[in-house]
Amino acid sequence: MLVAISAYIFTILSIILVLFQFGLTIGLPWGKASMGGKYPGKYPPKMRVVSLINILVLSIISVIVLIKADITFPQLKSFAKIAIYFIVGFSVLTTILNLITQSKIERKIWLPMAVVLLVTSIIVAFEIGV
Repeated sequence: MLVAISAYIFTILSIILVLFQFGLTIGLPWGKASMGGKYPGKYPPKMRVVSLINILVLSIISVIVLIKADITFPQLKSFAKIAIYFIVGFSVLTTILNLITQSKIERKIWLPMAVVLLVTSIIVAFEIGV
């Protein structure tokens, strides 16, 4: 049960990140809260493409977490058993990057989310609470 709850929490937070990235992609002036604040205001065109790629990556990651938690696509479980460890590593990296960012707004908003994503990905990966 804890694994499923963690997978749902991970997915909900990922959806929030996808919506944020979508906002950056369509030109909302949220650049100060991303990439260390390097692009305050609207993202330039190349960074909007990066945001689109982020949307794709976050979506794939969320589906893998749901697969590993036995919520969807059971035929892909063997793939998810391996891929989940890359997601844990990715979550470690994003937590570290949000911890060391120069941007105070990123630390305030995204660091707590990164920590929760890390914890929930670990719970799903190692099936804690099963």
